[in-house]
Amino acid sequence: MMKKMMAMAAAAAVLVGTSGPAWAGNDGKNRRVTIENISSQTIYNLYASPITATTWEEDLLGDSTIPAGQSLVANIDNGTNECNYDLKVVMANGREYIRRRVNVCAVSKWTIGDSGNSLE
Repeated sequence: MMKKMMAMAAAAAVLVGTSGPAWAGNDGKNRRVTIENISSQTIYNLYASPITATTWEEDLLGDSTIPAGQSLVANIDNGTNECNYDLKVVMANGREYIRRRVNVCAVSKWTIGDSGNSLE
């Protein structure tokens, strides 16, 4: 249990960190998006890929999850100064929610519920 909690804390630190070699854009734009899970399911995977990508990039949650009723701030910045990303979450029940062409430099929250998802 303690090992799982430490792994989750480490993964969260990576996601909410202010900078890092792989995620540090140099244009000063905020690419942090709060992923709010108001559904009854845990979010198992979170993907963010530039709209120019042909496949989903690595899972930003790694071994972590976003339990029902919780939220997480994700730094959607791959160092390319891109603002437009496709976003995807995979729920515990296998359901996927996808938002295309999201300007992560302007959007601050993605809310996922049982009946759908919305951006703010």
